[in-house]
Amino acid sequence: MIRQGSHDRSEEGAREYLNVLKICLKLLVRSAIGRLVINFKHYSLARHYTVMSTRSVEPVSVDPAQQRVVELFDALAPTPGLTRTSLEGVNLMRANSPMPRMPVMYEPSIVIVCQGRKRGFLGDQVFQYDAQQYLVLSVPLPFECETEASPEEPFLAISVRVDLTMVAELLMALNETHGAAQHEPVGIYSTPLDPALCNAVQRLMDALASPLDARILAPGVVREICYRVLTGEQGDAIRAALTHQNHFGRIAKALRRIHADYHGVLDVDTLASEAGMSLAVFHAQFKAVTATSPMQYVKTTRLHHARLLMVQDGLNAGAAAARVGYESASQFSREFKRLFGLSPVDEVKRMRAVYDAPPPRVVKPVARYVTAV
Repeated sequence: MIRQGSHDRSEEGAREYLNVLKICLKLLVRSAIGRLVINFKHYSLARHYTVMSTRSVEPVSVDPAQQRVVELFDALAPTPGLTRTSLEGVNLMRANSPMPRMPVMYEPSIVIVCQGRKRGFLGDQVFQYDAQQYLVLSVPLPFECETEASPEEPFLAISVRVDLTMVAELLMALNETHGAAQHEPVGIYSTPLDPALCNAVQRLMDALASPLDARILAPGVVREICYRVLTGEQGDAIRAALTHQNHFGRIAKALRRIHADYHGVLDVDTLASEAGMSLAVFHAQFKAVTATSPMQYVKTTRLHHARLLMVQDGLNAGAAAARVGYESASQFSREFKRLFGLSPVDEVKRMRAVYDAPPPRVVKPVARYVTAV
């Protein structure tokens, strides 16, 4: 209810009155206020209006399942960044503060957001994924991403790598009920969680909290999650990427080839030939899937791997450049700064400060996809 006292009918007075109404409507939408009472007079509109609730504010109900998942996150992944679980291919992502738009690269995976919000930018497309949504990346994609998070409400997400062997087994079992994709799939998009998938995610987190359950039960839950996604709205993209259906599947094959040999000599003619496509068609379809050209994709892949080698393995810029296939250290530094906005040394410092990264680990080089929070 709004009570309006006497006020002038001048244009300025009307404008101030409308401003007050806008403020009240925002308060009404963002809070548990049931009714608003406004009393003001024209002679002191800017200083003497009041807004009050006519009933007590009721506490916002909390979903017990959601609260349980957040509690498990606090126990399993208390620090910002990427936390590897005891189950291969399942990682927990956490951000306790907002992160500006920056380049990232995700491996083929299912990303389930439990709290917070991210926005992804691929070419001129924008993807928003927040709590109770999942994101499927059927091919490894470099894109840009920004994160909304705070210490009170951190960004929390589960990443499940798409295991192509498991997907192939599931596709064989589903062969009688699922044919070819009806439309050309895309490499990335988000979908609301359905109750069955939401339940599986909660059971996965519960299993990961116990070493024995993680070893015995968690693999079966991951298989169930993959099954739910394959039979859901985004199943066609994973199916096409694996079975080389249409242009999308052929480009997916080329992307796997790039990630298997990103540090070697790669040229567009060879990639197009292996994909069974003409050079012109390969260029056009590659850009349709990745929003970039083939050689730019190769360059971006190398730079992301180099950053990972410097942050996690402690390599200097020259060693990382050579490891990913650069012959010129100066060219590497120029292209690195063009992509990430900072020199290799400054970017490593930023990454370690943002994610509170542990000391560098010593590992043998392995050709893997790159995943960033």
